[in-house]
Amino acid sequence: MKENNNGFLKRADAFIALANEQLNQNLTQGEISASFMYGSARFSAWMAASSFESAEDMKAEKDNIVEYFMNEYKLALEEHLDNHIQNFDFSTK
Repeated sequence: MKENNNGFLKRADAFIALANEQLNQNLTQGEISASFMYGSARFSAWMAASSFESAEDMKAEKDNIVEYFMNEYKLALEEHLDNHIQNFDFSTK
């Protein structure tokens, strides 16, 4: 992802820092990841809902909303997986 001057990466880093802090609370990476994804989905659903005038309007666009967020997540996940494939030192787990 290209640098973004509106604080995009700083906000993302703040969420990652919180997840890393939770690793010190005797939680597993899977537990933290599940909460992270659930919270993201919950916030995204609220954000989408706040842009509609009615439930009927939102229902009509539900598939498009889901597709949008799934595609964005897929792009980000692929970017970061590729980064780890290219740069991660698997010998120092």
